[in-house]
Amino acid sequence: MVYVPERKINLAQFRAISHAISTYEDVVLLGKHIVESICRSFDIMAATVLVFDDREKKLYYVCSHGLSDEYIRKHPDYDENLLQEFVTGQPVYFEDFKNDPRVKNPEAIEKEGIVSMLSFPIKSRKHVVGLLKLYNNNKWMIHDDDKDSINILAEHFGLVIETNGLKNFLEEVRAVMSNLPLRMLQGF
Repeated sequence: MVYVPERKINLAQFRAISHAISTYEDVVLLGKHIVESICRSFDIMAATVLVFDDREKKLYYVCSHGLSDEYIRKHPDYDENLLQEFVTGQPVYFEDFKNDPRVKNPEAIEKEGIVSMLSFPIKSRKHVVGLLKLYNNNKWMIHDDDKDSINILAEHFGLVIETNGLKNFLEEVRAVMSNLPLRMLQGF
């Protein structure tokens, strides 16, 4: 007998998260609501959103639900040079997270009680702009339809992140332009 995991995300939940993604202005608040909704839907211990800074080549925590501040400060993640999610653009499952060779700080993972982790790339068009990580205190399986739903939500969230970054850039340009002498603005 083959075990088939049950679906956890229903249409109402998917619709609610999708609506939030399309209406929220605050990316951090949106991320908090997404990770909290996913933790509740899947009854898992924690989830987090990290955004990739391509200038510094680093991942930065945006928000999390269910992780201790100590864990977040230690950044016990795996080597950024080996992030399969960035190479393949596909989710990656870590059944035994603390014993994975890419993990930098297995003691912090053990102390936090994390056993497994599922990491989804957050994409904007073809580029991975961050990661949505789901942590659990035991080994687990996720229904393929739920993986597809989370992938779609992560892609929508990626577009929001990119749009927000572009909006911030344009606001900075506008502020700089407003300080220019009027004679220099002729023709704009």
